[in-house]
Amino acid sequence: MKFDSPLFDSIRVKPEKDRRPKTGGPVCEWHGCKEKADHRAPKGRGRENEYWRFCLAHVRAYNQSYNFFNGMNDAAVMAYQKDALTGHRPTWKMGTGKSKVRPDLRNFGSQADPFSLFGEGVKAEQKARAETRQIRNAERKALDTLGLDVEATPQQVKTRFKELVKRHHPDANGGDRSTEDRLVEVIKAYNYLKSVGFG
Repeated sequence: MKFDSPLFDSIRVKPEKDRRPKTGGPVCEWHGCKEKADHRAPKGRGRENEYWRFCLAHVRAYNQSYNFFNGMNDAAVMAYQKDALTGHRPTWKMGTGKSKVRPDLRNFGSQADPFSLFGEGVKAEQKARAETRQIRNAERKALDTLGLDVEATPQQVKTRFKELVKRHHPDANGGDRSTEDRLVEVIKAYNYLKSVGFG
């Protein structure tokens, strides 16, 4: 290439090091240190967006002794960690908030909550389902074996089953097998009710 070429002036070579003059920058905030502060360190709990400016040696020393939970008791630390799971935002179980149905859905009747996600209409729907559902003779017999009526809920069936098993099990009667036949009837009745949706 010729030295008088117009392309020669547009060629740039990256220098080995940055030759621009350095600006001073902040000085380390460690007492008595005059080094350049290249690193930030948090000031602590309650001052989350504030930082100390330290040099590398002093930021290492500071980080080794830093404890965010310093001065908090164990219960407060556990509460803080639990709240951290949700980003320290309030939470509640579904359907138990201030409003059970969104305000924009309240005026749409039964179409507002077709899956009963917000809790309204659930009891009425269960009651209507119980009234329209036909009870078979086998179900009546199984409920009678457990000593329950046809309006019994699945929770009542489960509770009654547990009571009867505890009462008639041979281990509960000191090894006496005289109530073993009754226990077998109770188990068969509960298994049948569970298979038809009561368990």
